[in-house]
Amino acid sequence: MRLTLIAACLAAAAALPAPATAQQANINQTIAGTRLDINASGEVNRVPDLAIISAGVVTRATTARSALQQAAHKMARVRAALAKAGVADRDIQTSKINLNPDYAYENNRPPRLTGYNASNQVTVKFRDIANAGEILDALVAEGANSINGPTLTIDKPQAALDEARTRAIAAARARADLYARSLGMRVVRVVAISESGGHFPSPPPMAMMRAEAADASTKIDPGEQTLQVNVAMTFELQ
Repeated sequence: MRLTLIAACLAAAAALPAPATAQQANINQTIAGTRLDINASGEVNRVPDLAIISAGVVTRATTARSALQQAAHKMARVRAALAKAGVADRDIQTSKINLNPDYAYENNRPPRLTGYNASNQVTVKFRDIANAGEILDALVAEGANSINGPTLTIDKPQAALDEARTRAIAAARARADLYARSLGMRVVRVVAISESGGHFPSPPPMAMMRAEAADASTKIDPGEQTLQVNVAMTFELQ
């Protein structure tokens, strides 16, 4: 009776799956046919829908406190103009506040302090590119005397990047089929795939800020940007 029970236990244990062994075998599986490695890219073009511009004020005064206060007062007017134009608070971020002494240098004399320069800068996201130029003109009218940009980008690029991924995979598969036909073989399966990229190629198309002669208003031309995804795929041919 005891020998029968032991035999039954051993038979049950042998029937149980061995997940660790099976997983290891799957990881170390070999390619029975011919291995083919392909690199391919997919691209899509989109019109930028977000302009990022740095705007601010630069002031000079005889004392540090006065220079900072003047910059703060002017920046308050700039912020008010942004709010009036409909720019949300979440799209305005302080990017830089600087205060530096200003010296006069004369021959054979030590530097002489003549005042202080202060700057107060904000980074602004303009979600309505068509009206961004008019808003910049309004900021200048309210005291902004330092403007840099724009940087144009896609606010939510995931859908476009997914389209680029689909194109990249299709290009890789088409190239693998071409190699297979040329060799008198066929693609059996995809062994591995990895992605690199999902980015805006450098250098991006240059955005333009221009002033119309008729009304002297600033215009921003968004142009187009290219989004690119690169994939590396391994195929098995037989």
